[in-house]
Amino acid sequence: MFSKLAYSVFERSIQDYHQFDNVDQPINNPYSKDQFEHLLYHKNWIDTVQWHFEDIIRDPQIDPVAALTLKRRIDASNQERTDMVEYIDSYFLQKYSHVNVKPTAKINSESPAWAFDRLSILALKIYHMHEEATRAGASQEHKDKCQTKLNVLLEQRTDLSTAIDDLIHDIESGDKFMKVYKQMKMYNDDELNPVLYQNKK
Repeated sequence: MFSKLAYSVFERSIQDYHQFDNVDQPINNPYSKDQFEHLLYHKNWIDTVQWHFEDIIRDPQIDPVAALTLKRRIDASNQERTDMVEYIDSYFLQKYSHVNVKPTAKINSESPAWAFDRLSILALKIYHMHEEATRAGASQEHKDKCQTKLNVLLEQRTDLSTAIDDLIHDIESGDKFMKVYKQMKMYNDDELNPVLYQNKK
C-alpha cells in the first residue's frame, strides 16, 4: 500500500531530523534518487524544517531583522514544498500513463501528491502531539488533553491512508483520472506581485 510506504518514510525523516533538531542541518537522504522514497523523504524533510521555522518565528522575543530573514526562508521553503508535490505528481502521471481511462471515470478533488502532502503534515502533528502527551514535567491535565488530540490524529491517519490507497487504486483501474494543475503562486513572482514589479521600475 502506497500510504503505508509513504508514512514509514515520513517517520524516518522526522526521526532523522530530531537527532539534531536544527533547521540548518543538511538533509542526508538515505534513498537513491531513482527510488520513489527519495521524493517522499525529501518532501517530508522540507515540511519538518518548515514546522520548526514556524515555531521559531512565533518567539515573542525574536529580533525583527531575524524574523524578516526567517520569513524569507519560509517563503522559499513553501515554494520548494510545492515543487516537490509537483515532482511526486509527475511520478504518478508517468506511472499510470498507460492506463485506459474508463468513459465513466471521474476526477478527484486533489491529486495523489497533495494527499501525500497532507499525510506528511499529519505525521508531524502526530510526532509532536505524542511528545506533548508524554512530556516530562507537564501536568496530567495537559497530557490528557494532548492524548485526546493524539487519538483523533491517529484516527485521521487511518482515514486519510485509506482514502489515498482508494484513490490510487481507482487511478490504476481507470475509474478516476489525474489532472494536475501547477500552483501558479504569485507572491514570489516579480512579474505578478505588484509590490515586486513596481519596485523594478
